[in-house]
Amino acid sequence: MYKFINYSASCEGFVLICESEKNIVNLQADKLVRMKLKDFLKTNVAFVLEMFLLAFLVGLLIIWGVFKWLNNYTEHGKEYEVPNVCGMYVDEAEITLQTQNIGLQVIDSTYTTRVPFGTIVEQNPAEGALVKSGRPVYVIINANSIKQVPIPDLNDISYRQARAALQALNIEVADVRYEPSEYRDLVLAVESDGKRIEAGTRLPEGSKVILVVGYGKGTEQVYVPTLTGRSLSEARQILLGARLIVGAVNYDDPSQTDSTYIYMQQPEGGRWVVEGSHIDLYLSQDTTKAYKQNNYDEEEFF
Repeated sequence: MYKFINYSASCEGFVLICESEKNIVNLQADKLVRMKLKDFLKTNVAFVLEMFLLAFLVGLLIIWGVFKWLNNYTEHGKEYEVPNVCGMYVDEAEITLQTQNIGLQVIDSTYTTRVPFGTIVEQNPAEGALVKSGRPVYVIINANSIKQVPIPDLNDISYRQARAALQALNIEVADVRYEPSEYRDLVLAVESDGKRIEAGTRLPEGSKVILVVGYGKGTEQVYVPTLTGRSLSEARQILLGARLIVGAVNYDDPSQTDSTYIYMQQPEGGRWVVEGSHIDLYLSQDTTKAYKQNNYDEEEFF
């Protein structure tokens, strides 16, 4: 009879034996390596310490070199004293600051009569301050020409408001002249160089003006002059002399206000009114209207 042998069991036992022998070999190899490293360290302690110390010194040297380069590149700790550039022109100030390795930057302009046009009136940082190389000095210069500012419409606002508005524009109120009017302490007109100026007229900063302010109606009766055929500017002067005020100004054609003449007024000429009253005017470029109105008034008179 034939005998059957269990080869699978034999193979598994063989594999286990091989793995055990392999593990033993690995353990012996690790132990041998540790022993060799331990023996190496015991016999070469001085050499290992020297290597660690050398690496540490090389690292310190690299770090010191980097910081030294950064200090030289950024000029760390080196500062320059800011000179005084107020009163200089920009070109002169730039040359002066360049000698100290400092820049210059204009940030604004103003107007003053205390220093010449185009010169520096203010600087930041101030004289004597210490700054790093390349740091700019910010300056404000005086304008190269006098700034022209528009005069706002000040008619019929209070004297105090008008004065504040002009001061904000650097326009000085040199004097106040009072005239009769329907309302008290309201501005009637603005004058410059002896002439009345309209809203929107541009004046140089620092100019002086006169405010014409009303002191209210009086009690005296005044005669209303006849203004037919007169221009608006002539009518203003005549009414001012009569202690009266120009009221509403009406044009036949609002788009054409040049070379116009008065052809009608309210109240009419020849009447008596309280001083400070308003006289409304009607103007046209058609001079025949004024002629017809005069004839009409004469017919009514007779």
